Order: sequence, then C-alpha cells, then structure tokens
Amino acid sequence: MAKINDIKFSDIYITPSKEAYINDNRTINGLAKTNPEDFDVFFEMIENTFNGKNPSYSVIYEGISYRVERSISIYGIQYCARKMPKETPPFSKLGFRPELGKYLLSLSNAMGLILWSGPTGAGKTTAISSLLKEYLLTEGGFAYTIEDPAEMPLDGLYKASNGSIGICKQTQPQNGNWGNSLKSALRSKPRFIMVGEIRTPETASEVLRACTSGHLVLSSIHANNVTDAINSVIKYATSAGMNEELAFDLFSRGILAVLHQTLKGIQHKSPDTTFLFANPDTTKGDQVRSIIKSGNLNLATSIETQERRLMMGKHMFAIQDIQS
Repeated sequence: MAKINDIKFSDIYITPSKEAYINDNRTINGLAKTNPEDFDVFFEMIENTFNGKNPSYSVIYEGISYRVERSISIYGIQYCARKMPKETPPFSKLGFRPELGKYLLSLSNAMGLILWSGPTGAGKTTAISSLLKEYLLTEGGFAYTIEDPAEMPLDGLYKASNGSIGICKQTQPQNGNWGNSLKSALRSKPRFIMVGEIRTPETASEVLRACTSGHLVLSSIHANNVTDAINSVIKYATSAGMNEELAFDLFSRGILAVLHQTLKGIQHKSPDTTFLFANPDTTKGDQVRSIIKSGNLNLATSIETQERRLMMGKHMFAIQDIQS
C-alpha cells in the first residue's frame, strides 16, 4: 500500500467519516476513494494543526507542504488538502505559450499590477509564484509576499543572473487583516509584492495604491473572465470607501496585465489563457488604460487585437495603436 506522498493527486478530500477521495484521473471532475497506509498519521497532523480560528492553514508532512481548508458540514468536519510541489516550478514549465511567457518575463523591471484570475484550482497562485521567482532570478531585489496560507516555497535568497542578490520574505496576514499587512509590506520598501489573493475590500484598495507607487505587484482573484476580474477589484475597492472614479483611475494607471486562466485536459493539464496588457511605458498614451479609466469596460476588441498580435509575433504595442 502506498504512502500519501507517493500518490499522484492535486487535492484530497476527507469526509467527516474519515474517508479520503482524490481525482480519478479518468474524468475532469470525478473522484476515487484512496486509502494510503499512513493516512491516520496524516489525518492526525491535519486535525492537530488547526488553531481553532483560521480554517485555512498549511501543514508540512514528511517534507511535502499541504494547503488545508477546514469546513463544517451538516455531518461534521470536512477537509480538503492540496498537495504543493517541493519547489516552485520554473515558469517555462507551466505550459504557457512561449510568446506569452516571453512577454510576461520581460516585465521584470516594470512597475504596476499583474492580476491573475480564474476559478478555484486553475493554477493562479502557481503562476504568480513562479513568475515572482523568475523576476528574483532575473533582477534580484527584495520581494514580500502576503499569503493565507503560503503555498509555494519562495522564502529565501536568490542569485540573480545580473549578479545581484534577491531576497523573498513570505508572510501571513496580521490577525487576518490583509489591508494592514499590505501597508506593513510597503514600509519594508520591497521591489516586488505578491498578494496571494484579493478577497477583501481593504486588500483591493491597498493593492491599487501599491501598484501606482513604484512597485511590481502580483496578485490573484476569482473571476470568470478578464473584464469580470477588473470589475471585481473595483467593487471591492469601492466597498472599502474608495470613490469609484478614483478606483478606475488607479487601476488604469497601475495595470500591467490582467490574465484569466482555466485548465484543460485530464491527466496532463495545460493552461488556457486570455489576457489584456497595458503599455508598461506609462509616459505614452495607451488605449487600454483610457478604456479602463472611463469605467466603460468594452475591452473585447483590445483583447482580440493583442491575442492576434501575439500569435503573429508582433510587438504588443504597435505605434499606430497607442492612443491617448
């Protein structure tokens, strides 16, 4: 009988009756029962690690990190544990189109917001974590992450290809307050900031301020498409008391990229990605920034144009397409 770390799966679901299920690798959403020989030890660690407050937490079991979500069902406690890789994978190994990956990596010395959206389990956190790692290996500098819980191993020193040193500090929200944690991050003068997920009004408003103050910010959000992702950030920010006009203005000035990702395939999954970029040179006019600032998010033509340009190997921002 195999041990839990030796079994290939992304998520393991543990019912109140202590039965465990993983993806069956035959269908997209189907499950199969599993019974690892060390399941009782693994389950005991999950149970004992819960601090009585935060239902989202991490455990490290025999060198492998698991992100745990604890929920209360009508029959008792239910757990979902996601197995995380031992190392943050190189961005080139995630399955993105080479042209898209090349452009994203070229933004390592830019300032603004890279927002990755999609459904649960689509690989959003893996993508932004891997991208942050590549930036540290390219540019060096200080990176500060805020995650609840931390998923990918990023903390530590990096030797950048330019001869510099990179440092990453992974943190959790202080007392569950993402907004205050982001304010604290800004006082640490980081070059890069990664906010694991925008899921509170305070987080959204602080992310908008951070991405317009000289930092490169990476974050994720649950959304159905690129436009929905932008709207979600704006709605969160206005819920925190920010004026809607100001929220659109900050987003228009801070945006570098908004991407939407789903996964296709069963045993071998690959990302299916839609994207919208803004010109990283903020001294030049840009149609995407102008549209977002107006609040009328008619972005379909811009998304299609950029997709076509990328496929043809053209520069993302042709001179004739830059408008004030």
